[in-house]
Amino acid sequence: MSVLVLVRHGESRWNLENRFAGWVDVPLSEKGIKEAIDCAKDLQSFDFDVAFTSKLTRAQTTLFIILSRQKKTGIFLHDDGKGDEWSHHPMRVDESEMPVYSSENLNERYYGKLQGQNKQQAREMYGEEQVFIWRRSFDVAPPCGESLKDTYERTIPYFKDKILPLLEMNKNVIVVAHGNSLRSVVKYIEGISDEDIPKFELNTGEPVIYDHKKGRFDKRKR
Repeated sequence: MSVLVLVRHGESRWNLENRFAGWVDVPLSEKGIKEAIDCAKDLQSFDFDVAFTSKLTRAQTTLFIILSRQKKTGIFLHDDGKGDEWSHHPMRVDESEMPVYSSENLNERYYGKLQGQNKQQAREMYGEEQVFIWRRSFDVAPPCGESLKDTYERTIPYFKDKILPLLEMNKNVIVVAHGNSLRSVVKYIEGISDEDIPKFELNTGEPVIYDHKKGRFDKRKR
């Protein structure tokens, strides 16, 4: 049996300011740092074999804080140019170290013209119902941005190709990413319908834990 842990990053500065962040690389807020520390305490007994995160600072910082309480040292592995050629030490990753992979496929959904806008101001400009549809529906995208369906179509192939095979090898995996990239993963794992996914929300800094065995995911109760 293996374990999959999903963590939405701690509160960001733009979560605090009620702004659409998307791919804008904003840092954690003071509360977000505390949430990541609390999450690290909750997960300190887990023995992770590999970690995945996005390319965005708020997710990577949350992961760094979680890994600070782990018995293994997380080593970022890079997949291009000198980053790949020069970032390895001679022993590569040994038993005291854990590989960490980052990918744009795990980034937050791209909010297009909404990025940087205050959410209340967007409601006043476009209407509350329209903004709700853009934020929560499965297949309606904001202007020049991604829908959750678009996000799903980049996140799930990556999950199937990179993460699922490790779970099938009985590796314990942690993924620290974003509300919508992780909503996509949960939709896939739990078989949540297009109609029901708008009701599903992930809290910042709270782990979602699944036991995986023979292709089956069982969600742990908190």
